[in-house]
Amino acid sequence: MDRIVVHAGFHKTGTTTVQATLRANGRVLKPHLRVILRQQMPELCDAARDWSVSRRDEDMARFCDHAVTLARGWDTADPRPVLLCSEDLAGRMPGRRNLCSYDATPSLMRGLVASLARTHPDADIRLFFSTRAAAPWLASCHAQHLRAVRMTMDCWTYAETYRASANLVQIVDSVQSQVAPHPVSHSALETSAGLRLGPLEPVLDLCDLPAELRGRIEPQHPANTRHDPETLQALLRANRKFSDSEARQNAKRAILDAAKRRNAD
Repeated sequence: MDRIVVHAGFHKTGTTTVQATLRANGRVLKPHLRVILRQQMPELCDAARDWSVSRRDEDMARFCDHAVTLARGWDTADPRPVLLCSEDLAGRMPGRRNLCSYDATPSLMRGLVASLARTHPDADIRLFFSTRAAAPWLASCHAQHLRAVRMTMDCWTYAETYRASANLVQIVDSVQSQVAPHPVSHSALETSAGLRLGPLEPVLDLCDLPAELRGRIEPQHPANTRHDPETLQALLRANRKFSDSEARQNAKRAILDAAKRRNAD
């Protein structure tokens, strides 16, 4: 094994599209790249999310233990690079569980890199983060919260309340200071708009895949995109109206089903 690449976030920066493209092209990629998505490392991702909220030593120890266990399963004689790809490795999204930023991410990356280096001391470990301009990122996070949790703020209030959480590049700089000398790179979602494979392109740059192979990868449509304003307003009304969890989820499910039918017409 020569290289380990970690794509650890951030949420709402094209990560779902990256993962969908990797998943859809598994047969093409498998001879050249070992891809590990959330489904192959759920304990590690859950431990990262837990520590980002608790900040307890035992949760960080659990996170590092899961990283070591995962890495011990990789055959060192296999020359294929390893790609770990999940935004949950960066912790929970700001706006959840009283989190106001990704300030947990640098410590999580330090623990992850130390665990990988201890298990595979000769590997070239590289980290990558996708970022996004503040305004669209905050709007996308708000839309995700409307759908997934009981978010009762409107978009403007959310953006004002959580504006500091959009300092994604500053978090990347903090990660670099924590994991040096291992390199950390980042690329804005906006810069990948014209690329054939979109936000996956800069990730593949780190994996040293042959150009011929990259030409055989099939692009996927953007995934987990923001709903239309009508649907978002309906979700906001449901979050505000229903205090009962089951009633709220039923109402939101009906709203999302109606949106799906509209898009299908």
